[in-house]
Amino acid sequence: MAQTRAAKQVVEIPFTWEGTDKLGRRIKGEMLSAGEAVVRQSLRRQGINPIKIRKQSLFARGKRITEKDVALFTRQLATMVKAGVPLLQSFEITARSHANPNLQRLLGVIKADVESGTALNQAFRRHPKYFDGLYCNLVEAGEQAGILETVLERIASYKEKILAIKGKIKSALMYPAIVIVVATIITAGIMIFVIPTFKTLYEGSGAELPALTALVIVISDAFVAWWWLFFGAMGALVFAFLQAFKRSKAFRSRIDAMMLKVPVFGPLIEKATVSRWARTFASLFAAGVPMVESLESVAGASGNAVFEDATLKIRTDVATGASLSSSLQVARVFPTMLIQMVAIGEESGALDSMVEKVADYYEREVDDAVAGISSLIEPLIMVVLGGLIGTIVIAMYLPIFKMGTAF
Repeated sequence: MAQTRAAKQVVEIPFTWEGTDKLGRRIKGEMLSAGEAVVRQSLRRQGINPIKIRKQSLFARGKRITEKDVALFTRQLATMVKAGVPLLQSFEITARSHANPNLQRLLGVIKADVESGTALNQAFRRHPKYFDGLYCNLVEAGEQAGILETVLERIASYKEKILAIKGKIKSALMYPAIVIVVATIITAGIMIFVIPTFKTLYEGSGAELPALTALVIVISDAFVAWWWLFFGAMGALVFAFLQAFKRSKAFRSRIDAMMLKVPVFGPLIEKATVSRWARTFASLFAAGVPMVESLESVAGASGNAVFEDATLKIRTDVATGASLSSSLQVARVFPTMLIQMVAIGEESGALDSMVEKVADYYEREVDDAVAGISSLIEPLIMVVLGGLIGTIVIAMYLPIFKMGTAF
């Protein structure tokens, strides 16, 4: 497979060096090489006596390269290649048009690789942080079929649509996340600074406090004494959760399965995942990537462990001769609409276009779901926050109300 071949390639690392030339003048420069010993040997062949050689990161400083940068670069490259601009010149023009120096440097390295005879997909594979297996597999299929410009356009459209879906989900989750953080800070401020003042006032009166007021004061005392432990524990829990999610596939599978069952947000996540799954499969299959290889890439790009595991099982079934629609049916994860459209596509020979229609449909469903969540979540959060703050305020003023009714 392409990924196996790429793994066997020597990965070149950027080095900076300082040395002296034959006249004893101090000079310095940069070099891409497989290791420090190779750099030293290359410099000596050029008549340079190396003094200092340092390995460096390609992108150590400045603005990081985002998915949006890669999508924009792909769109520009597709446009220029389709217009007949030579590939190397397309890289030069694209690099100059970007303000991000790290992206310019990345494109320069890729251009140098291609100029030295490396296939474009192999040059991309040397930078898996920015060009994943799906991207490289599509480029390889385009190169082999002689339709690179068409495939690049398809990749650009795919990335733009996936970024749009991610942006919509983030916008749906961002508002409640910000409100929860602000509510936590406000509640902590009330517990630390406001309630102790009321506590001092009520202690001076000597009156018996209502149960709710006493409970809030106990919580406040504990928070004032152990606030550092409270926030430390929260930070530790978040860190432990992220590490477990990153390192443990079983834990990630359980969390992803739970997320699909969360009210309101679960259906949104499911629709977004199905849309991404369908869009990825349609892009790969239309580019001529074999179905088994397409399913392997789709599994990694699905973004949800439940769908990833199901897709890998489907891949195994398809590899042994089962149809895609029957394998989807057995998986019991995918919606009926996708299964039926795949069955129609297999019978009509238009599988990629049928699956792409499913992706379009679920993208519209994501739009509607985000709009519905936005209209629902705002009043719900206001009610929850109002109830929390209102309970604290009532608890603090209950003794005053009791004293008022006593006279």
